[in-house]
Amino acid sequence: MTASAHPAIGETRICPHCKSKILKSAAVCPACHHFLRFEAVRIAHKPIPSFQPLRIEGTIRQPLSEKACEYSLVVEIRNEGGEEIVRQVVAVGSLGPSEARTFALWVEVYLPENARAEQSLA
Repeated sequence: MTASAHPAIGETRICPHCKSKILKSAAVCPACHHFLRFEAVRIAHKPIPSFQPLRIEGTIRQPLSEKACEYSLVVEIRNEGGEEIVRQVVAVGSLGPSEARTFALWVEVYLPENARAEQSLA
């Protein structure tokens, strides 16, 4: 594969299986875990993140004494200047008395394959 055949860093596409917007460099969809390229089947594992700079997990509980409530899970990404890049409602739902939901959010940072090849040559 030539260097020009590698996607540009940050280039995106739509997963043909789940229709999520994903990185073009992904061999396995991070949302639905379907294989996207032949080498993913050959490797037969999910890509390993270089590091995970952010991970948040929390649980909300509706007290037994309270009425049902509704929630919206919203993700917002801003650039270094504070400008909104994306804001998306990921899920909505409701909680009945004594119900709970646990939410987890994390950022996985991957080193693109062409960058790995360049590092190994250095």
